[in-house]
Amino acid sequence: MEKVSARIAALEESQTIAMSKKSRELTAQGIDVINLSVGEPDFFTPDFVKEAAKKAIDLNYSFYSPVVGYKDLLGAICGKLKRENNLDYQPEQIVVSAGAKHSLSNVLMCVVDKDDEVIVPAPYWVSYVELVKLAEGKNIVIETSIDNDFKITPKQFEAAITPKTRALMLCSPSNPSGSVYSFEELKAIAQVLEKYPNIIVISDEIYEHINFVGKHESIAQFDSIRDRVVIINGVSKGYAMTGWRIGFSASARWIAKACEKLQSQQTSGVCSIAQQAAIAAFNSDGEYPRQMR
Repeated sequence: MEKVSARIAALEESQTIAMSKKSRELTAQGIDVINLSVGEPDFFTPDFVKEAAKKAIDLNYSFYSPVVGYKDLLGAICGKLKRENNLDYQPEQIVVSAGAKHSLSNVLMCVVDKDDEVIVPAPYWVSYVELVKLAEGKNIVIETSIDNDFKITPKQFEAAITPKTRALMLCSPSNPSGSVYSFEELKAIAQVLEKYPNIIVISDEIYEHINFVGKHESIAQFDSIRDRVVIINGVSKGYAMTGWRIGFSASARWIAKACEKLQSQQTSGVCSIAQQAAIAAFNSDGEYPRQMR
C-alpha cells in the first residue's frame, strides 16, 4: 500500500519550484520564456569566489565539515553583520545551513510546538506557510494592501496576537512584493513586541542587497527585542550564489544550540567547498552586490 505520512500529505509542492520546472520544460521545447518564479540574480558568481572554491578543492577540503560551519566562515559572517549592519554577534550564535530555506526550517522546527501560532504577513514567500505546517504550527495570515505598501501596521500586528502566538515571520526587503520596512516602521513593530516577551521574530533578510530605496534596516538593531530576533540571510542573492546553497541564522545562543542539535541529526555540516567560497564572499568589500544593483 502506497501511503505517505500525514505531515507530507498535508504539504503543498513548492509553487516557485513547480513554476521554475515548467519554465525549463518550455525552454527545452524552444519556447522563449521569461521566468519570474525563483529569486535568482541574472549574474554569475564573482570570479574571486570561484577561485576560493577551486583553491579549497586543491587544499583537500573534502572531509566532513563542522555541523554549524567552519570557524572561519562563522567569523566572516560575524564580520559581515558588524560591517554592513552594525550588529554584534559571536560565532556561537551562527549556524550555517544549506540555504536560507534550510535555516528557516531549522528555526521553525526548534521554536514552534504543535498548534503554536505564527503570524505571516501577506503577500508572502510561498514556503513560509508550508514550513510552519511542517513544524505543526498554525499560520495566522495578515492581509496587507497597496495602501500600506504591502506592509503590516503595528495595529494589525497586535490585533493578530493571541496567547498562542509564538513567532512573527518578517521579510524585508519582501519577497514577493519588494516592499522595504523603514527604521521607523520596524521600531514601531519592536515596540509592540516589547509587550509580548514570548514571541520570536524570524527576520528573513536574504534580499538585503536588492534594495533601491535606501539603507537596509534590520529589526535586530533594537536592543529591547534583540535576543528574540533570528536573522536569516546568506549568499544566494547578494553574491549570485543560489546553487551553492549557503544560508545562515544569527540568533540567541539557545536557539543556535537547538538548530545545531537538529541539523546534526539531519544534514550535518553543509558542503565544505561552498563554505570556503562563502568565506571569500563575506570577507569581501561588498562591491559585487553594489555592481549588481
